[in-house]
Amino acid sequence: MAHTRIRKFNTREAYPDQKLDNDLCMAVRAGNRVFLRGQTGFDLDGNMVGIGDPAAQAENAMHCVKTLLEEAGARLEHICKTTIYITDRAYREPVYQVVGKWLKGVYPCSTGLIVKGLARPEMLMEIDVEAVIPEEEA
Repeated sequence: MAHTRIRKFNTREAYPDQKLDNDLCMAVRAGNRVFLRGQTGFDLDGNMVGIGDPAAQAENAMHCVKTLLEEAGARLEHICKTTIYITDRAYREPVYQVVGKWLKGVYPCSTGLIVKGLARPEMLMEIDVEAVIPEEEA
């Protein structure tokens, strides 16, 4: 493999109700760059957290982001770009308050989108993260 792939899985296990068969992973480290799979209310064991509560889902997602970055040799401070998806404009404030708490002082670039839906109906938010480990720390 050209890059380090962390927490590999297949979509047929993650989405048993859908006819999928994709080999994916939760994180990829390519040199000093780290890309994470979108994190949601699903914890790293596949359990849903915070049904109906966008802030609880965001809290779980950011906990997973921190864990995955650390497994890839990175830290929250290395995050350069986030893309946050929410399924209702009313979720913006609670989700962004949680993300802002976790990323206080980091100052990443961020894009926010309101979408019609995510991969599962119980998902209210999703955060996509890209990080770059500084050369002196890589």
